[in-house]
Amino acid sequence: MVHAGWLELLRQVEAGAIRPEDALNQLALGKEETLGTADLGFARVDLDRKRRCGFPEVILALGKTPEWTVGVAKRLFQADQAVLATRVEEPTAQALAVAFPQGEQDRLARTFFLPGPEVHLPKGKVLVLTAGTGDLPVAREALVTARAMGAGADLLVDMGVAGLHRLLEKLDTIRAADVLVVVAGMDGALPSVVGGLVDRPVIAVPTSVGYGTCFGGVSALLTMLNSCSAGVAVVNIDGGFKGGYLAAMIALGTAPRQSTDQPRG
Repeated sequence: MVHAGWLELLRQVEAGAIRPEDALNQLALGKEETLGTADLGFARVDLDRKRRCGFPEVILALGKTPEWTVGVAKRLFQADQAVLATRVEEPTAQALAVAFPQGEQDRLARTFFLPGPEVHLPKGKVLVLTAGTGDLPVAREALVTARAMGAGADLLVDMGVAGLHRLLEKLDTIRAADVLVVVAGMDGALPSVVGGLVDRPVIAVPTSVGYGTCFGGVSALLTMLNSCSAGVAVVNIDGGFKGGYLAAMIALGTAPRQSTDQPRG
Protein backbone atom coordinates (compact mmCIF):
# COMPACT_ATOMS: atom_id res chain seq x y z
CA MET A 1 0.00 0.00 0.00
CA VAL A 2 1.42 3.41 -0.98
CA HIS A 3 1.81 6.09 1.68
CA ALA A 4 -0.75 8.83 0.97
CA GLY A 5 1.78 11.63 1.56
CA TRP A 6 4.31 10.14 -0.85
CA LEU A 7 1.64 9.57 -3.49
CA GLU A 8 0.53 13.20 -3.26
CA LEU A 9 4.15 14.32 -3.59
CA LEU A 10 4.58 12.24 -6.74
CA ARG A 11 1.37 13.66 -8.17
CA GLN A 12 2.69 17.17 -7.59
CA VAL A 13 5.89 16.26 -9.43
CA GLU A 14 3.88 14.77 -12.30
CA ALA A 15 1.74 17.91 -12.53
CA GLY A 16 4.81 20.13 -12.56
CA ALA A 17 3.83 21.81 -9.29
CA ILE A 18 7.08 20.80 -7.62
CA ARG A 19 10.55 20.00 -8.97
CA PRO A 20 11.84 16.44 -8.54
CA GLU A 21 14.84 17.83 -6.65
CA ASP A 22 12.58 19.58 -4.14
CA ALA A 23 10.49 16.44 -3.66
CA LEU A 24 13.65 14.45 -3.01
CA ASN A 25 14.77 17.05 -0.47
CA GLN A 26 11.45 16.79 1.36
CA LEU A 27 11.87 13.04 1.67
CA ALA A 28 15.53 13.31 2.66
CA LEU A 29 14.82 15.95 5.30
CA GLY A 30 12.13 13.75 6.83
CA LYS A 31 9.40 16.35 6.63
CA GLU A 32 6.86 15.25 9.25
CA GLU A 33 3.75 15.54 7.12
CA THR A 34 5.42 13.52 4.37
CA LEU A 35 6.44 10.84 6.84
CA GLY A 36 2.97 10.57 8.28
CA THR A 37 3.04 12.70 11.43
CA ALA A 38 1.20 15.99 11.97
CA ASP A 39 2.55 18.07 14.86
CA LEU A 40 -0.28 20.08 16.44
CA GLY A 41 1.77 21.27 19.41
CA PHE A 42 -0.41 19.44 21.93
CA ALA A 43 -0.39 16.18 19.92
CA ARG A 44 1.56 14.46 17.15
CA VAL A 45 -1.10 12.82 15.03
CA ASP A 46 -0.14 9.51 13.44
CA LEU A 47 -1.40 9.87 9.86
CA ASP A 48 0.42 6.71 8.79
CA ARG A 49 -1.34 4.28 11.13
CA LYS A 50 -4.01 3.32 8.63
CA ARG A 51 -1.31 2.15 6.19
CA ARG A 52 0.56 0.21 8.87
CA CYS A 53 -2.34 -1.21 10.88
CA GLY A 54 -5.40 -1.04 8.65
CA PHE A 55 -7.31 1.61 10.64
CA PRO A 56 -6.49 5.23 11.51
CA GLU A 57 -5.35 6.43 14.91
CA VAL A 58 -8.23 6.30 17.40
CA ILE A 59 -8.66 9.24 19.77
CA LEU A 60 -8.84 8.42 23.46
CA ALA A 61 -10.70 11.52 24.67
CA LEU A 62 -10.10 10.62 28.31
CA GLY A 63 -7.80 13.26 29.80
CA LYS A 64 -7.98 15.51 26.74
CA THR A 65 -9.73 18.87 26.62
CA PRO A 66 -12.58 19.23 24.12
CA GLU A 67 -10.34 21.52 22.06
CA TRP A 68 -7.56 18.94 21.88
CA THR A 69 -9.94 16.18 20.86
CA VAL A 70 -11.57 18.30 18.16
CA GLY A 71 -8.14 19.41 16.93
CA VAL A 72 -6.93 15.85 16.46
CA ALA A 73 -10.24 14.86 14.84
CA LYS A 74 -10.02 17.72 12.34
CA ARG A 75 -6.48 16.78 11.34
CA LEU A 76 -7.45 13.15 10.78
CA PHE A 77 -10.49 14.18 8.76
CA GLN A 78 -8.39 16.58 6.66
CA ALA A 79 -6.22 13.59 5.77
CA ASP A 80 -9.33 11.76 4.45
CA GLN A 81 -9.33 9.33 7.37
CA ALA A 82 -12.18 8.07 9.50
CA VAL A 83 -12.42 9.53 13.00
CA LEU A 84 -13.23 7.38 16.02
CA ALA A 85 -13.07 8.83 19.52
CA THR A 86 -13.69 6.85 22.71
CA ARG A 87 -14.39 7.78 26.34
CA VAL A 88 -16.07 10.96 25.17
CA GLU A 89 -17.61 12.91 28.03
CA GLU A 90 -20.46 15.38 27.51
CA PRO A 91 -18.46 18.64 27.01
CA THR A 92 -16.33 16.94 24.38
CA ALA A 93 -19.38 15.30 22.80
CA GLN A 94 -20.96 18.73 22.39
CA ALA A 95 -17.79 20.19 20.88
CA LEU A 96 -17.50 17.33 18.40
CA ALA A 97 -21.17 17.69 17.43
CA VAL A 98 -20.59 21.36 16.61
CA ALA A 99 -17.41 20.68 14.63
CA PHE A 100 -18.81 17.63 12.82
CA PRO A 101 -22.63 17.71 12.73
CA GLN A 102 -22.56 14.73 10.35
CA GLY A 103 -20.80 12.56 12.95
CA GLU A 104 -22.38 9.67 14.84
CA GLN A 105 -22.61 10.04 18.62
CA ASP A 106 -23.31 7.13 20.95
CA ARG A 107 -23.60 8.65 24.39
CA LEU A 108 -24.11 5.29 26.10
CA ALA A 109 -20.91 3.95 24.57
CA ARG A 110 -19.25 7.37 24.96
CA THR A 111 -18.05 7.22 21.37
CA PHE A 112 -17.99 9.51 18.36
CA PHE A 113 -17.56 8.23 14.82
CA LEU A 114 -17.10 10.13 11.58
CA PRO A 115 -16.71 7.92 8.49
CA GLY A 116 -14.00 8.67 5.96
CA PRO A 117 -14.67 9.64 2.33
CA GLU A 118 -15.17 6.00 1.29
CA VAL A 119 -17.81 3.68 2.67
CA HIS A 120 -17.02 -0.02 3.00
CA LEU A 121 -19.62 -2.75 2.87
CA PRO A 122 -19.42 -4.69 6.16
CA LYS A 123 -17.19 -7.76 6.10
CA GLY A 124 -17.32 -10.75 8.43
CA LYS A 125 -19.60 -11.01 11.44
CA VAL A 126 -18.88 -9.93 15.00
CA LEU A 127 -21.43 -10.72 17.70
CA VAL A 128 -21.27 -8.86 21.01
CA LEU A 129 -23.03 -10.42 24.02
CA THR A 130 -23.63 -8.92 27.43
CA ALA A 131 -24.18 -10.87 30.62
CA GLY A 132 -26.39 -8.11 32.03
CA THR A 133 -27.94 -4.79 31.07
CA GLY A 134 -25.39 -3.00 33.25
CA ASP A 135 -22.66 -4.15 30.85
CA LEU A 136 -24.24 -2.29 27.92
CA PRO A 137 -21.94 0.79 27.88
CA VAL A 138 -18.85 -1.39 27.48
CA ALA A 139 -20.61 -3.67 24.99
CA ARG A 140 -21.74 -0.76 22.85
CA GLU A 141 -18.19 0.59 22.80
CA ALA A 142 -17.13 -2.77 21.35
CA LEU A 143 -20.02 -2.71 18.87
CA VAL A 144 -19.29 0.82 17.62
CA THR A 145 -15.59 0.03 17.29
CA ALA A 146 -16.14 -3.15 15.28
CA ARG A 147 -18.58 -1.40 12.94
CA ALA A 148 -16.28 1.60 12.53
CA MET A 149 -13.51 -0.74 11.39
CA GLY A 150 -15.73 -2.18 8.69
CA ALA A 151 -16.93 -5.41 10.28
CA GLY A 152 -20.55 -6.47 10.39
CA ALA A 153 -21.55 -6.44 14.05
CA ASP A 154 -24.65 -7.15 16.13
CA LEU A 155 -25.53 -7.15 19.82
CA LEU A 156 -27.32 -9.58 22.13
CA VAL A 157 -28.21 -8.21 25.57
CA ASP A 158 -28.80 -9.89 28.94
CA MET A 159 -27.47 -13.37 28.21
CA GLY A 160 -26.11 -14.04 31.72
CA VAL A 161 -25.69 -17.47 33.29
CA ALA A 162 -28.41 -16.83 35.88
CA GLY A 163 -30.88 -17.49 33.06
CA LEU A 164 -29.02 -19.89 30.80
CA HIS A 165 -32.13 -20.59 28.70
CA ARG A 166 -31.80 -17.07 27.26
CA LEU A 167 -28.40 -17.98 25.86
CA LEU A 168 -29.52 -21.34 24.50
CA GLU A 169 -32.45 -19.73 22.69
CA LYS A 170 -29.94 -17.72 20.64
CA LEU A 171 -27.42 -20.49 20.09
CA ASP A 172 -27.89 -20.64 16.31
CA THR A 173 -27.27 -16.89 16.04
CA ILE A 174 -24.23 -17.14 18.30
CA ARG A 175 -22.70 -19.99 16.30
CA ALA A 176 -23.19 -18.10 13.03
CA ALA A 177 -20.72 -15.38 14.06
CA ASP A 178 -17.06 -15.35 13.01
CA VAL A 179 -15.94 -14.05 16.39
CA LEU A 180 -17.70 -13.31 19.69
CA VAL A 181 -17.13 -10.51 22.18
CA VAL A 182 -18.57 -11.51 25.54
CA VAL A 183 -18.93 -8.69 28.06
CA ALA A 184 -19.58 -9.53 31.71
CA GLY A 185 -19.13 -8.13 35.18
CA MET A 186 -20.06 -9.70 38.54
CA ASP A 187 -18.91 -13.37 38.42
CA GLY A 188 -17.58 -13.07 34.84
CA ALA A 189 -18.72 -16.61 34.01
CA LEU A 190 -20.43 -16.05 30.66
CA PRO A 191 -17.33 -16.19 28.37
CA SER A 192 -16.40 -19.66 29.64
CA VAL A 193 -19.92 -20.93 29.00
CA VAL A 194 -20.01 -19.45 25.49
CA GLY A 195 -16.52 -20.76 24.80
CA GLY A 196 -17.72 -24.28 25.56
CA LEU A 197 -20.54 -24.04 23.00
CA VAL A 198 -18.84 -22.60 19.90
CA ASP A 199 -15.95 -23.26 17.52
CA ARG A 200 -15.18 -19.55 17.16
CA PRO A 201 -12.78 -17.22 19.01
CA VAL A 202 -14.28 -15.67 22.14
CA ILE A 203 -12.92 -12.33 23.33
CA ALA A 204 -13.84 -11.86 26.99
CA VAL A 205 -14.29 -8.32 28.29
CA PRO A 206 -14.60 -8.01 32.08
CA THR A 207 -16.51 -4.98 33.36
CA SER A 208 -16.41 -3.10 36.62
CA VAL A 209 -20.14 -3.76 37.17
CA GLY A 210 -20.69 -5.24 40.61
CA TYR A 211 -19.93 -4.49 44.25
CA GLY A 212 -18.12 -5.85 47.27
CA THR A 213 -15.82 -8.71 46.32
CA CYS A 214 -16.19 -7.88 42.63
CA PHE A 215 -13.33 -5.45 43.33
CA GLY A 216 -14.12 -3.16 40.41
CA GLY A 217 -13.99 -5.94 37.83
CA VAL A 218 -10.93 -7.80 39.15
CA SER A 219 -13.00 -10.85 40.11
CA ALA A 220 -14.48 -11.06 36.60
CA LEU A 221 -11.02 -10.57 35.08
CA LEU A 222 -9.52 -13.42 37.11
CA THR A 223 -12.43 -15.72 36.30
CA MET A 224 -11.96 -15.09 32.60
CA LEU A 225 -8.18 -15.50 32.74
CA ASN A 226 -8.66 -18.86 34.45
CA SER A 227 -11.26 -20.09 31.96
CA CYS A 228 -11.13 -23.79 31.08
CA SER A 229 -12.56 -22.99 27.63
CA ALA A 230 -9.54 -23.03 25.33
CA GLY A 231 -10.88 -20.53 22.79
CA VAL A 232 -11.24 -17.63 25.24
CA ALA A 233 -8.85 -14.65 25.28
CA VAL A 234 -9.22 -11.72 27.68
CA VAL A 235 -8.75 -7.95 27.42
CA ASN A 236 -8.62 -5.33 30.16
CA ILE A 237 -11.43 -4.34 32.53
CA ASP A 238 -14.04 -2.20 30.73
CA GLY A 239 -11.99 -2.65 27.53
CA GLY A 240 -14.84 -2.52 25.05
CA PHE A 241 -12.71 -0.72 22.49
CA LYS A 242 -9.93 -3.29 22.62
CA GLY A 243 -12.41 -6.17 22.43
CA GLY A 244 -14.22 -4.66 19.45
CA TYR A 245 -10.99 -3.76 17.67
CA LEU A 246 -9.50 -7.23 18.02
CA ALA A 247 -12.78 -8.89 17.02
CA ALA A 248 -13.00 -6.76 13.88
CA MET A 249 -9.43 -7.66 12.91
CA ILE A 250 -10.31 -11.35 13.21
CA ALA A 251 -13.62 -10.97 11.34
CA LEU A 252 -12.06 -8.94 8.54
CA GLY A 253 -9.32 -11.53 8.23
CA THR A 254 -11.85 -14.32 7.74
CA ALA A 255 -13.90 -12.40 5.15
CA PRO A 256 -13.22 -12.89 1.41
CA ARG A 257 -10.46 -10.54 0.29
CA GLN A 258 -12.26 -8.59 -2.39
CA SER A 259 -12.78 -4.88 -2.87
CA THR A 260 -16.15 -3.67 -1.63
CA ASP A 261 -15.31 0.03 -1.53
CA GLN A 262 -18.04 2.33 -2.74
CA PRO A 263 -17.74 6.08 -3.27
CA ARG A 264 -19.62 8.05 -0.66
CA GLY A 265 -22.45 9.92 -2.36
